[in-house]
Amino acid sequence: MNKDSLYKKSNINRLGEFSKLSPEVFNAFVTFDKKALGAGKLSSKLKELIAIAVAHTTGCPYCIELHVKQAKNKETSKEEMAEAVMVATALKAGSALAHGVNALNAYDKVEDDELYRAAYFNRLKEFSQLNGDTFKAFIAFDQQAMKAGELSVKEKELIAIAVAHTTGCPYCIDIHTRGAKKAKATKEEVAESIMVATALKAGSALAHGVNALIAFDESN
Repeated sequence: MNKDSLYKKSNINRLGEFSKLSPEVFNAFVTFDKKALGAGKLSSKLKELIAIAVAHTTGCPYCIELHVKQAKNKETSKEEMAEAVMVATALKAGSALAHGVNALNAYDKVEDDELYRAAYFNRLKEFSQLNGDTFKAFIAFDQQAMKAGELSVKEKELIAIAVAHTTGCPYCIDIHTRGAKKAKATKEEVAESIMVATALKAGSALAHGVNALIAFDESN
């Protein structure tokens, strides 16, 4: 292997080695992963789109490769895939901005032992005075990304919920769960989107494990 190459598509072929190194845990994960991605209240196609969005949030190239191929096999268009990526982009950026209300609290030395309150989110608008043009540009992008297009608002909100659970933003979870419910998503559909996020976040760690195997084998 080229010492300068850390990611090759073929590296993922080593994933099966974990079934020998840690068989019970590996097999339990594979069983969970299949159930999480299988059709249920949500179609397997939508779950693959959620998986693509989450994979772009975790930054796992193996996961992106795998789930784009699987989504395409389920007749996902390139436009649908692109919209899922844009939702992930909006949510990953949005989580940073949402956490900015905590930065405002810290800067202003807010004396409160509670780090997260729903009321804190009201401070977000302060960024329109502090960095107006950039803030407005982001809001315009975020609103455009969440509009119905090839994917419905409901589908985008379910994708957003999954990504929000990956970024760990409590404000985003609250907003997009409410948005999904408004768009007529059921609690079962929301739960399935969270299970896909769980599978992908765990799966990205496992997928990166092939690089650990390579590093272990190559080190003295």
